[in-house]
Formats: sequence, structure tokens, C-alpha cells
Amino acid sequence: MSKYLIIPLLLFLTIRTDAQYNFQNAFPNLTFTSPVDLQNSGDGTNRLFVVEQAGRIKVFPNNSSVTTSKTFLDITDRVTSGGETGLLGLAFHPNYETNGYFYVNYTAPSPLRTVISRFQVTSNPDSADKNSELILLTFNQPYSNHNGGCVAFGPDGYLYIATGDGGSGGDPQNNAQNITNLLGKILRIDVNNPQLPLNYGIPPTNPFADSTNPSIRKEIYAYGLRNPWRMSFDPVTGWLWAADVGQNQWEEIDIISNGGNYGWRCYEGNHPYNTSGCNGTYIFPIWEYSHSDGISVTGGYVYRGQNVPELFGKYIYGDYGSRKVWSLLYDGVNPPTNTLITTAAGPITSFGVDENNELHLVSSNGRIYNFIPTVIPVELGTFNATVIEGKKVRLDWFTITETNNAGFSIERSKDGVNFREIYFVGGNGTTTNRNTYSFVDEDVDYGTYYYRLKQIDHDGSFNYLNVVTVDLGLPKSFELRQNFPNPFNPSTKISFTVPDGINNKLLLKVYDLLGNEISTLVNETKSPGVYEIEFDAKDLKSGVYIYQLSAGNYSQARKMIYIK
Repeated sequence: MSKYLIIPLLLFLTIRTDAQYNFQNAFPNLTFTSPVDLQNSGDGTNRLFVVEQAGRIKVFPNNSSVTTSKTFLDITDRVTSGGETGLLGLAFHPNYETNGYFYVNYTAPSPLRTVISRFQVTSNPDSADKNSELILLTFNQPYSNHNGGCVAFGPDGYLYIATGDGGSGGDPQNNAQNITNLLGKILRIDVNNPQLPLNYGIPPTNPFADSTNPSIRKEIYAYGLRNPWRMSFDPVTGWLWAADVGQNQWEEIDIISNGGNYGWRCYEGNHPYNTSGCNGTYIFPIWEYSHSDGISVTGGYVYRGQNVPELFGKYIYGDYGSRKVWSLLYDGVNPPTNTLITTAAGPITSFGVDENNELHLVSSNGRIYNFIPTVIPVELGTFNATVIEGKKVRLDWFTITETNNAGFSIERSKDGVNFREIYFVGGNGTTTNRNTYSFVDEDVDYGTYYYRLKQIDHDGSFNYLNVVTVDLGLPKSFELRQNFPNPFNPSTKISFTVPDGINNKLLLKVYDLLGNEISTLVNETKSPGVYEIEFDAKDLKSGVYIYQLSAGNYSQARKMIYIK
């Protein structure tokens, strides 16, 4: 018979969400396929243009009651898409109303390369001429990821282009620090004054414009970036904001300046990553966050609209994976202030603004969202946590009433401070019926766990409930577990347990197959519990390695495989 340990943690609460900043589906009758960008043409028509990754641009009136969109441009015949490739960026010329020019950034095949080109609208304002393409700039991509993709006109009238470091992991070709290629950079070109044989000019104030070295790329405006996923200009300050996607641990927000080196691959955020050969002067981010809060930053805009005055002047951005949306207040003098304002209904691929500077959020679920103020009540009955079968945790709760309830995100923590989502349970919308919910967490180990419910509205509004705690005890014996991932490149995690009542010094070492010691990861006494150690093999050769845990009379070894 299974042994049940009952922990009576009951909460009798009435929860109301009073969040001021929430997102609603801006165009309920429209859906898009893999949307990655949203722009307005700035010509007074109040239209919006949504970029679909496969190679299409859709256009429609900025009206919540709109029922259809039109295909403004279809270049799927010259775009390769999937993963991080595709049609990735769109920018309208500042004089689009008179010249009809717009610019795109897309990935083309054979060889895999980035293309920056110009198109022109036809006499039909909702249709562009796909045969009008003028290719401005191309450069090869060594890998399929880290393409950057954003294009934007600055207040100086120049076209800015965000490029990734070429892909793979850790910038193996050191592209971001190499000023003889265009990868891992912010580029700046003059599309109004071409300099033959180019179809563009080099702005004279670009940092390397006067270089006599023919190998140095004069298009470079800033460098040392990993994968800048969305950049935008603040129309008031003129600052160029960029979100640079991190490697393993840190996501960052940068303000880009002329000639700046933003540190990658030497640094990931503020933290050393691979400093071999690094002796430059680096500009560090104004803000960073760890992977406990998200996995891939999506850059946004400084809000200059009128619908949400409390956010005026704050940089709004999000995370693709966690769907969190923050506001970042920074004036260049005082320390930045970062505030979590909501959680989006789907993964965040981009943000955009309309002609009134009102913010829109683009999600890979095919929807476009905008800000609304809202108050959403959900009346909760009980919420309790129970340890079952010794190694599982069951959560049970019920609601008395629900209004506009999309569901509950179940979040778990080991320290009661840093929570992460482990599962989402759908809600019942609007109802006065009693609804019961349950979830069994099987992905737990020894020790204490903290759980909380995050009630999420259909428009992205949310509210946190109180935290409940469960204790699954301490390990009864030593255990050295298989590293994960395995095979790995360049780092892996090794976990082990230390039982109660043991006071021996632990040794965790790594050896090669010849028995040569490579590294000592642990050499100390540890209290009972579960531990996880990261092993970085970036300086080693590919091959099989042995890791061994020893303590007193206990010794156990396992194999791991490193593949570069």
C-alpha cells in the first residue's frame, strides 16, 4: 500500500486582479501564420503591416472590427524559413508616402545568406510590386540560427540593420568581435545617397568610415552582439534600444551608441563568457535578467502613446519563452527600474507601434495584442498541496466563480523566491459554477518545494495566489546521477545526493579515459540534500570523459560525452 503524507495547507481567498496594464486581442477576427514583426507605414492611412516568417507581409486597417487582411507582399519564392530563418524585418522609408519605398531583411538559400533589399508599392496602396526588388546588401550565414533580422530607420534618416553572430553556440568563429565581417553587429547605411558600385552609401560618421584598411567593413555602426532580436528608436530621446539574446544564462537590454563594442563573446551580459584574447573596451547592458525569468529576450519600444499614461517614457519588452512583459525606466543618470507588468497569452515574437505610438504585441500563436485597463475577478475556494506516494506532489483547488479566466499557471520554487512555470491548467472562462482543478507534479526530488498559482485572464492579466509548501524529506543514500545533457556542448550539469547523517568530505572529479585528472568540481563537506554542478568543457577536446564522486567508503563513476 502506498504511504500518503497529508499536508493540510488550505487557503480560503477571494482573488481580484487590479492590474492596470494588460493585453487584449486587438483584432479578434484576424490570425496570422508565424508573425514576427509589426510596422506602420507612417503615411497617415492608419494601416498596420504584419510580417509572416514564410515571406509574406499582410496589411489591414488598424480597427478592432476588421475581418480580413490583404497580402501586401509575397516573396516566399525567394525566402527560406523555419527556426530562426525567414522574412524577419520590415522598415518603411521616412518618405514612404511620396516614394513608396520599403525595406526588408530576409534569409535566402543556396548559399544560406541574409538579404537586405528595397521594394516599392504599386498604384494599389495595399499591394507591393514583388518584381521591384533592389538588393542592397547580402552576406552569408554560416549557420541557420542567430540571423538578427530587424531593420529600422533612425532619426538621422539612415537605415539600421541588426545582425546575429552567425549562429551555432558561443560564437565559434568569433564573428561578433571581428570588424572585417558584418555578423554580430548593428549596421548603418545611407539608402538615399548610393556610392557606386554599391546600392547604398556609407554615412561619414560611421566609426570605421575613414579606415584605410580595405578589410574593415565600413557599414558597421556597433558590434559585439550575439543575436539582437528587435531594436527600436525612442522618438523623444533618439536612443537606439536593442535586446540581445543570451547564450546560457543571461538576457540583456542595451542602448546602442556609435562605435560601441557590446562585449559578446567575451561577455554574456555583465558576466565573463569566453575572455580568451579579449582586451577591448566594452559597453555593458543597462539591464540583464537571468534564465530564472525567461530564456529569450524580445525587444520592444519606449512607450510614447496616450492610452496608458503610467507607462509613458518606459521601455516595454518581453521574453519569448516565459511570456513575461516588463517596463524598464531609465534616464541615463539614475539606476534603471524594471517592473513586471503582465504575462502575455502566447510566446512573444515582437512588438510594434501604430501611427499613434500605441504599443502592440506580436505572438507566435498568430494573434496581435494591445494594451487595455481591466479588472478581472476569480473567487477561489480552497488550495492545498499533498505529498503522495513519497515522491509526488498533488495540488488541488476549486473556484466558486470565474470571469474571463484563461487558466492557472502552476509555478514551483526550491527557495520560495525564484519561481518558474511547470504546467498550465486551462480555466473555464466566465462561469458561476463550482469548478475543481488538480495537478500531480512527478518531477520532484528530495527536499522542500514551494508552489503558487498564477491566475491568468484571456487578455494576459494575472494575479499570484499565496505560496504553499511541501517537504519530501532528505536522501537516504549517496547517488551520482547521469549528467544532462549528454552528449553535451560546451557545458553539462552533474547532480548528486548526500544522505542524512553523513559528514565525510566529498570529492567530485573529472578524468579522461587515460585516468588523467581534468578538473576538481567539489572538494568539501556538504550537508544532506541534492546538488547540481555545472561542468564547462569548452577548452577540452571532443571525447568521452569520466566523472567520479567519492566520500568515505563510497565511490561511483559515470561516463559523459563531449561533442564540439
